[in-house]
Amino acid sequence: MKLDRVIRIAIAVLILLVFVVAIAALLFVTESALNVWDRLVEGPTALRYGYVAVMVVLVVAAAWLTWRLVVPRKPAAPENIAPGKLSVDDIRDRLSAADAAGVEVSEAQAELRELAARQQSGAIHLCFFGEVSTGKSSLIKALVPDADAAVDVVAGSTTDTRHYRWRSEPGHEILLTDVPGTGGHDQGLDELALQEAQRAHVVLFVTDGDLSRQESLAVESLLVSGKPLVLVMNKSDRFDAREQAALMQRLLEHLEKMGGEVERDRVVAVSAGGEVEVVERAADGAEDIVSRQRPADVGVLVVAINRLLEESGDTIDTRRDRAVFRLAADKLADAEVEYRLQRSEQIIRSATRKAVVGALAAISPGTDVLIQGYIGTAMTRELCKLYGAAPRDLDIEEFLDLSQSRVGRALPLSLAVAGNGLKAFPGIGTVAGGLVHAVAYGLIFDALGRSLVQTLSRHGQLVPDEAAKAFEEGISEHIEAGVRRVAKMALEEKTGAS
Repeated sequence: MKLDRVIRIAIAVLILLVFVVAIAALLFVTESALNVWDRLVEGPTALRYGYVAVMVVLVVAAAWLTWRLVVPRKPAAPENIAPGKLSVDDIRDRLSAADAAGVEVSEAQAELRELAARQQSGAIHLCFFGEVSTGKSSLIKALVPDADAAVDVVAGSTTDTRHYRWRSEPGHEILLTDVPGTGGHDQGLDELALQEAQRAHVVLFVTDGDLSRQESLAVESLLVSGKPLVLVMNKSDRFDAREQAALMQRLLEHLEKMGGEVERDRVVAVSAGGEVEVVERAADGAEDIVSRQRPADVGVLVVAINRLLEESGDTIDTRRDRAVFRLAADKLADAEVEYRLQRSEQIIRSATRKAVVGALAAISPGTDVLIQGYIGTAMTRELCKLYGAAPRDLDIEEFLDLSQSRVGRALPLSLAVAGNGLKAFPGIGTVAGGLVHAVAYGLIFDALGRSLVQTLSRHGQLVPDEAAKAFEEGISEHIEAGVRRVAKMALEEKTGAS
């Protein structure tokens, strides 16, 4: 109790002392300000206004520096332009900037070249899209009887995508595109089919009944992209009139739930025809199985296509172009992600190597790796710049401080893993003793960089507490994964220096 009373009295005395000092400082500043102002009033006008101007500049400079230090800077806004506003100039500007930064932009540029070629040809591209075995190829044969051989394979397309010429009754020159069916074993073909659908003017989505979950997702993604669509229920001859009407109603309900602007006459039921096996009975009662040609019934599809082209006019060109711009933008975004991953790997490896070199040269090998603050700060700045983040100096310092507080708990693990990792390199003898700490330091820097990359990828900016938490949660995994790489790095530096 006596001790508690002494502490309270000491705090009270301290508060009183601070109050007295504050009052004295305020009186001193006030007296000085008044004296200066009196002299300025008595002096020349130019001196007075000049003095005031200098004080204003100093106050503004102090406020600006404080703002730069304390207020978070917003990260660079991502290039996420709505599909309706995306233009070829937007894409070209982004491509130019990305190419200058070292990003591989060839795939995105190829999309623009392909679009230019299609614009010049003037043909209308209709893409038959759907799951395997829904009868896409059979429908094309029904529309183009001589469609056994592909014509005009578009540049950049693979041999799995085929284009067939067809001229509609109004005289439109049309290319019917047959893409690989989705939902097969080779998932790479799904992406190929979806990209070709984005390049087309109109998508003819072929199904052979009610939409499956995967088909619904595919239709929804095409509608969201603004792609004109005709929903084609093939093999309608398998159903009677009542069943067919119920299925058509279900398809319309699916489209309504998706919010798609699809007219009722763009949901059609057809039959591609083809061969059918029937049992034929002879006069003597003998039975034989024979193949007969089943007539195709695609007239309603032809009507739907012609009506869509007449109503849409030039707008289908605009919508096709926007879809291709979005496709090019997506490919550029993928290339930027890949570039950032590769470049971040280089930055982390460079910082890790510097940490190893610093540890090998350190007089006290037990020194915490993050005491080498220059390396940690430089790595953090480079990674933030790579991901378009602009952190405050305080954010970087806070992240490194929070991470350093977690290193103490991870250091024993990193030392143990480093020792075991060096055992994988035979013939190093006593050299390993001096390398353990260097490898441990390198492992910690490696884990620090990789955790920071995860946070930057997720948030697009440096969030100190979350980045430090990710470092703590993932350090064991990163240390185990990087031990051989860092141990080899340390051995190279050690043998190179000796």
